[in-house]
Amino acid sequence: MKSVIIGIAGGTGSGKSTFTNRLRDEFKDNVAVIYHDNYYRDQSDIPLEERKKTNYDHPDAMETELLVQQLQELKEGKSIQCPVYDYTQHNRSGEVQTVEPKKVILLEGILVLADERLRDLMDIKIYVEADADERILRRVIRDVKERGRDIEGVVEQYLTTVKPMHYLYVEPTRSTADIVINSGMNSTAFELVKNTIQKILDSEE
Repeated sequence: MKSVIIGIAGGTGSGKSTFTNRLRDEFKDNVAVIYHDNYYRDQSDIPLEERKKTNYDHPDAMETELLVQQLQELKEGKSIQCPVYDYTQHNRSGEVQTVEPKKVILLEGILVLADERLRDLMDIKIYVEADADERILRRVIRDVKERGRDIEGVVEQYLTTVKPMHYLYVEPTRSTADIVINSGMNSTAFELVKNTIQKILDSEE
């Protein structure tokens, strides 16, 4: 079985997770979904207060070498043990999630197009973009509601690391994408990608 890897990138709050999750809900167990966030490096040796100061929007925060290895294993037809990240502890949870090889693998994250090793493994590269004001508002709402963060901390992190890293590492990857989508709720783009995935799943390769 040949696996097709679809990379879905974009800035924080752009709608890339919404887009990815819509595809996951559409195809359910027929596709594998991997989130780059789960590959943040283990920081168990660092106190929680220090972990909060880590620049999580810099490529060095990710253990991308492990992700590359596991994607290669999936393409070889092997299952993997994907790490699971705990946003409340700013660290890996210690749990793992078994991911089985599938014909279609969705890889989502702000930096998935920033690493050449990942891009080389992808068959389709998608960049989801949105207005900067929309992105920061979505980020604040998400981090406060879903991740138990306080507004002051979220805003400070956005201004000190998220925003500068976006313009340095994330936005430049737009030029590497095969498809650029405006907002994760773009129905036309969703139908295009959905139909492409369906054709892959229906093929006999």
